[in-house]
Amino acid sequence: MKNITIHEESNMQLRTFELLNEIKSLLMNRVGNKWLSIKEVTSYASVSESTVRRAVKKGGLKASQATGRLLFKVSDIDRWLNG
Repeated sequence: MKNITIHEESNMQLRTFELLNEIKSLLMNRVGNKWLSIKEVTSYASVSESTVRRAVKKGGLKASQATGRLLFKVSDIDRWLNG
């Protein structure tokens, strides 16, 4: 079995960290583009429907009404929740 140096181990840890960040980014983009109804948003964000409607009215949370009902992108919800 080959002994690895501290430098090689450090490089392996750094590469592992980079790969995990890439995976996380890919997953967030995939989930972030999903659309949720207002009921799904209340469950996802653990807030009331009136809180969501108020945030939309104040411009703090983006929503689409193209279908005649409010729809929200997960990425926009996360942005709103994280300030």
